[in-house]
Amino acid sequence: MADETMLDILKRRGVSRRGFLKFCAATTSLLALPPSMAAAVAESLGRVRRPAVIWLSFQECTGCTESLTRAHSPSIESLIFDAISLDYHHTLQAASGHAAEEAREHSMKADWGNYLLIVDGSIPLKDGGVYSTIAGISNLAMLQEAAAGAAAIVAIGTCAAYGGLPHAQPNPTGAVAVSDIVKDKPIINVPGCPPVPAVMVGVLAHYLTFGTLPDLDDLGRPRAFYGESIHDRCYRRPFYDQGKFAKTFDDAGARDGWCLFELGCKGPTTHNACATTKWNGGTSWPVQSGHGCIGCSEPDFWDAGGFYKALSTPVNSVSGAATAAVAAGAAAGIAIGLANRQRKARARAGHQTVTIADLEK
Repeated sequence: MADETMLDILKRRGVSRRGFLKFCAATTSLLALPPSMAAAVAESLGRVRRPAVIWLSFQECTGCTESLTRAHSPSIESLIFDAISLDYHHTLQAASGHAAEEAREHSMKADWGNYLLIVDGSIPLKDGGVYSTIAGISNLAMLQEAAAGAAAIVAIGTCAAYGGLPHAQPNPTGAVAVSDIVKDKPIINVPGCPPVPAVMVGVLAHYLTFGTLPDLDDLGRPRAFYGESIHDRCYRRPFYDQGKFAKTFDDAGARDGWCLFELGCKGPTTHNACATTKWNGGTSWPVQSGHGCIGCSEPDFWDAGGFYKALSTPVNSVSGAATAAVAAGAAAGIAIGLANRQRKARARAGHQTVTIADLEK
């Protein structure tokens, strides 16, 4: 069993080669690779041996794990995660107490220097880190110990990537992100509250396929998923360009799918793949359901102003803004749109071409 490849494991679980190839084609698209690379991705991913993964959950709400495990049931994504050796996960593992900690220590020793460390949740530093401990070990000490033997670290969710909600003012526990502590290991940030399940699987598939980190932006996020803003990918974008904005959540404009910019949508300043990948098997996403983006995949999103205040509206003064909303919203929208187009252009300019040879690395 230990020598089984991922394709062997998937076959044993009833996944046909056709189903596997369809997954690889979708993954190739998610990774922003040309369709011609799908066969090479399938060949490379299919021969991957079962890698060891240790998942640590610190100051978090379990939403990231819930997102991953409950979005599709069952799914090929879940089978991919079954195909890895998830040796330690507080929520999913059967063992508890001393047995659980022994499993973590055994896995770390057996795969020292080679395992993938996944972290969700922020790390409290105030008062010696006493506000979150596991088996009497502070989150800080456990992270430092596990990170020392990891090949790479994936910070899942906004809490692990940027501190998230625990980091919000007044930050009573002194919460920080993984990257604030670990400086000598490659870190991939996969923010979101929670992240899109397909994005989490896509990042893992990239690492398994290429054995390297994906191309990252200046916030440590994979450009394939976070290279463009929610706004640029939103199906309501044509209404924004026409200056058609919903004024309330139940007016005629909202029912006709007009832009939610004036109702506080943070799509113009938020980068994520929600608009294209969607949730619940591609069924829908918040903006499609009639609610604006709250910007959860950006740093300090909780302290960035009210969720229902338009980006062009001052945070501390909303009286009298209604009269000037259209003009102010349009002017600010043009400026924000220009800034996002410039950011999009920089992301495209910074994108590195991946060749067949890269798959063999």
